[in-house]
Amino acid sequence: MTTTSSSSSSATSLPSAVQERQRRAKLRRNMFYLALLVVGLVAPFVAYPVFLMKILCFALFACAFNLLLGYAGLLSFGHAAFLATGGYVTGYLLASYPSLTPELGILAGMAMATLLGALFGVLSIRRQGIYFAMVTLALAQLMFFVFVQSSFTGGEDGLHGVPRGHLFGMLDLSSNLAMYYFVFAVFVFGFAVIQRAVHSPFGQVLKAIRENEPRAVSLGYNVDAYKLLAFVLSAALAGLAGSTKTVVFQLASLTDAHWHMSGEVILMTLLGGVGTLLGPLMGAGLVVSLQHLLAQSPLGNWVSVILGIIFVICVLSFRSGIVGELAKMYRKNFK
Repeated sequence: MTTTSSSSSSATSLPSAVQERQRRAKLRRNMFYLALLVVGLVAPFVAYPVFLMKILCFALFACAFNLLLGYAGLLSFGHAAFLATGGYVTGYLLASYPSLTPELGILAGMAMATLLGALFGVLSIRRQGIYFAMVTLALAQLMFFVFVQSSFTGGEDGLHGVPRGHLFGMLDLSSNLAMYYFVFAVFVFGFAVIQRAVHSPFGQVLKAIRENEPRAVSLGYNVDAYKLLAFVLSAALAGLAGSTKTVVFQLASLTDAHWHMSGEVILMTLLGGVGTLLGPLMGAGLVVSLQHLLAQSPLGNWVSVILGIIFVICVLSFRSGIVGELAKMYRKNFK
């Protein structure tokens, strides 16, 4: 009788111990996010706001890409098309209709990127591996030539003089400080959407598809529908990043539509840590900072080469990326 009661008490204490450990882990994670939020709020008083805004725009772009690659296991070589579509649509609307407020222009650019993502997804989502990557690359190159030939994009000259306007018709975004806090709010919104999606049942299904797609199919999940939804959500957030970037720098150019940009976001994601929430933020900050520093040095013409060498070193040294390796060390010490 005593043995039975002791075994039952140990059985009940085990789940409670697991729940307590999970509660503490969640508390530490929330405190860490709060600390990052505070850092983001005080950052423009320490560093140049425009430089920080560039990091935040590319970080959102990388986070959107990571949702597709890190959690759905789909490698897209055409995400630059969504960044550029959001930027061009927002830039054209704000430049052509001065009475249009910036938030409406950004929403319009995001909506157009979402529609394009749905079209790309329907055409490519049934392919896997290198075939999926090549289809997305081909579609993105098609959009690149559309942007080159279209009159509303300004062709090779791009769109210049896009007004920042007044947020909600009241807050003047010509101030870099006001613009920074708007961009920071946009990034926090996008990051929160991704964080919620990843930790929802939808995100768990995406992980199951990434790990073993045939098993997910055997369990009754409509795999194509889940992958299409992930693709569209990723495209929408990439368009949001492109629209915001256009308002910040008051221009939209072909650089955002080039396949180099698709390769750059892959570099950011893998360098920071694919499949981690904070990895793309770390990777974007590192890549943008290196580009800024090297461009002002005698090695300015060797930026791509230096970034490639750093990428190779990181892949050979820690394949999980910077944040991925830090996460492993954290789990080892706090398991």
